[in-house]
Order: sequence, then structure tokens, then C-alpha cells
Amino acid sequence: MPTIATLERMFWFDDQARRRRYPNATKLAERFELSPKTAQRCIEAMRDRFGAPLEYHPSERGYYYRDDSFELPHFQVGQEEILALLLARSLLSSTSGGFISRDIGRFSRKLAVEAGGLGLDAGTIDRLFSAAWTGHAPVDARTFHRISQCLIASRRLRFTYRSPATGNTTTRTVEPHHLQYYNASWVLVGRCLLRDRWRKFYLARMDRVTDTRETFTPRPAEQWRHRVEGAFGIFQGGRAVDVILRFTPFRARWVREQDWHPAQRMVPLDDGSLELRLPVADFREIRMKILQFGADVVVVAPEALRAEIREEVRRMGEMYLAQS
Repeated sequence: MPTIATLERMFWFDDQARRRRYPNATKLAERFELSPKTAQRCIEAMRDRFGAPLEYHPSERGYYYRDDSFELPHFQVGQEEILALLLARSLLSSTSGGFISRDIGRFSRKLAVEAGGLGLDAGTIDRLFSAAWTGHAPVDARTFHRISQCLIASRRLRFTYRSPATGNTTTRTVEPHHLQYYNASWVLVGRCLLRDRWRKFYLARMDRVTDTRETFTPRPAEQWRHRVEGAFGIFQGGRAVDVILRFTPFRARWVREQDWHPAQRMVPLDDGSLELRLPVADFREIRMKILQFGADVVVVAPEALRAEIREEVRRMGEMYLAQS
């Protein structure tokens, strides 16, 4: 079945051709920010796969239907599919600057019509379901759209990037390979031409995002997959070590309900406490996670992480003593 993006393009092209507005590959490419080749393939798919009687009008430089009775196939959808799409619109609306919610919402309304009206609409979903993010980093809709298009079309991106650690801004040219949604923030995995290395970039830290229109050949997933999965947290790529955390009997009641990592192991202890073991390649994120539990958790191993937590607690103690 065609993707949501492809169907959206087809519905638009169908509407334009039906109204004798003579759409063509150039107009389709401009409308959806596609490459000319991708736009032409969409038109060919309408004719070859769905039998659309599209005829090119030389003087109008566009297409029309030689048989106005033609209709695009009615895609069979049910209440579950529409519910899934509308929930996605609701859940992701703020994190992508509204870009995802608008596109999914627009397409979902078309699906609802195709399904004959199954009692679901955006207003009903908003009344029955909600989502709340804390500390999420929203992304400008134009930024998200441009990056998504370059990712799909394998085109290089150019943008300025702010480092939260130094406050410095650099200009990067990147070959995008993967867009990851992590803890309510969008993160781009790409080959940075400035550093000649695989890097992760938070979309919320990007400015002046430009589509260079320069295409590239995507690298095999084996080259960048380690940046997305493996150890705990967003920081990947290093050698993973086993981290062992021991939670108090009180806090263990909540922790045993949580998934921190697919490879985690939980070991209940006789006194009601709980040991959580998971692979970690970088201590930065797990350190913040540990500190949020205060005295309800202790690091059992490795010793290097124990030392970091011990030092952080010492500094916190000194800071509070100085202010008392």
C-alpha cells in the first residue's frame, strides 16, 4: 500500500486534474517539495498502478482526465486505522511544530470520508485522549518539513547548529540518514561533512536549515545503526558496560513497572529492594537519571560511575551548606 505521503500527493493531483487545472510534475514537485524525478514517478504510478486515464495537454503543459468518470480506488480503512492516525496527530502535534499533525489530520479526514464516517473526528479524539510532555524541545514546522524531505530524497542539508555546552554556533553540511524521536525530542543522525564523522543533531538546536539540492548515496545502516540503538540513552557509539543500580524497597515498587532498556535485567532481592542491570555506553544521561531518585538508589557498579555520583553529591552538599 502506498505511504500516507504518496497518497496525499495522489489525492491532490487527482483533484487538480479533475478540475482541469492541468497539474504537471513541476507543480507537484513545488507543492510537496519533491525532486522532479519523484514527482514524475508519482504521476506514472497513478497511471500504471491505478489506471488513471491521465492525458497530457501540450498547450496547457499539464494533465487532465480524458475520462471524467474515473475515481481513485477506495482504500479500505476501519475505525482502528483512523483512531491510530488521529492519536498520532494529537501526540506529535507540539513536537514537530504542527507539521505532522496537519498532514495526518488532513489525510485522516479523507480516510474518514472513505470509511463512511465511523464516529471519529479530531474533536472527539481531543476530548477523549490527551498527552503531556515535560521538558520537550518543540521544532519549527518548516524545519521539520525540510529535514524530512531531505531525508526521504537523500539530499544534503546545511544548517547552523548551537552547542549547549559551549554556546558556540557552527555551520554544518550533513547527509541525513535517520530521524529519531527520543524523549519528546527529534534527533537527526547523519554524516557530518565538517567533522567527517557520524553525529547526532537535535532539531531544536538548528537554525537556517537549507536544502542544498545535492543528492548523495545513503550509507549502509550498519555504519550508523550503532548511533541509534545498543546501550541506554541517546549517547551511543562507545563500548557499553553493565551498570547495576539498587533501589530501595519503597522505590522498587515503581521501578519494576518501567522499561529503561530492551536488554535490562531486574533482580528482586530478599529485603524487597531491586537491582536493575542495563548496558550503558556513556554516563552522562544515566547520571541524571540516577540523581532524580535521590537516596532511593545506589550505584553498585561500575566504580567509575559510583565515583561520579559520589562527587556530584558532595558538590551538591557543599552548595546547600554554603547557602544555609
